[in-house]
Amino acid sequence: MRHDHLLSAHQLSRADVEEVLSRAAEVAADPAAFRDRHAGKLLALCFFEPSTRTKMSFDAAMKRLGGDTVDMGSVESSSVKKGESLADTVRVIEGYADGVVLRHPSEGAATMAAEFVDVPLVNAGDGAGQHPTQTLLDLYTIRETHGLDDLTIGVMGDLKYGRTVHSLSTVLTNFDARQHFISPESLRLPRGVRFDLHEAGAQVREHTDLDEVLPELDVLYVTRIQRERFPDENEYHTVAGQYRIDAETLEAAKDDLTVMHPLPRVDEIAPEVDDTDHARYFEQAHNGVPVRMALLDLLLEEGE
Repeated sequence: MRHDHLLSAHQLSRADVEEVLSRAAEVAADPAAFRDRHAGKLLALCFFEPSTRTKMSFDAAMKRLGGDTVDMGSVESSSVKKGESLADTVRVIEGYADGVVLRHPSEGAATMAAEFVDVPLVNAGDGAGQHPTQTLLDLYTIRETHGLDDLTIGVMGDLKYGRTVHSLSTVLTNFDARQHFISPESLRLPRGVRFDLHEAGAQVREHTDLDEVLPELDVLYVTRIQRERFPDENEYHTVAGQYRIDAETLEAAKDDLTVMHPLPRVDEIAPEVDDTDHARYFEQAHNGVPVRMALLDLLLEEGE
């Protein structure tokens, strides 16, 4: 990795992705070989928003590398509740740890925070902005099933507020991938994201109906409608539940279609899909540990 921090998917070249994913494959094949790689090091977990998979997988990843974590805890139990700025918070925390993982509700928060620290800082999600480490584990999962070239991928659901979508679509421009985006008109990709994809030469198509494109897809990446991102509760209720897949939906799909989801899901994937050969979302979540181990290994290695 040629970076001190990982803040945005825009930083990730094809070479960067391949380096992280190759290291992750080494980790998955022989985790014991990485057990003491970073003994004595500490990773600070600063989560200003709720998290299960991202937070726990970073915690597990650091500990499996032989290090440990320090957790800021909830916002309510921290000095943030007293009015402390994000800049001051990360300045203080960098004195306790060798790296920082930050999740924050404000888009651009990680980029701003990185200006105030000298240890590696990883963006674990900034509002509706970016989630680059989720993209790395998504790509690892896709590589394991289909490879990353000559790929047709459909991304369905909340494309407006979905930071996982913004990051994944950006990094896929480094590969031979045809991208189809399926959503209600009100949840289309933001104009800025669409512009960036077109500027990068991406093959992008937008749809409101999954049926018209499903038979072509190698991967279907489903996202939930994010209630917490909606400024208007009525807008949320208008679109919630419109985009849902079940076993009957998938009868029109290729036999080797991979169905993915960054989780948590609400009702956009019926539980009956879990038992089909298409479902890869729990495997996808499990891949967070070796991929984040690989990323931390590379970033902390660079800092030595």
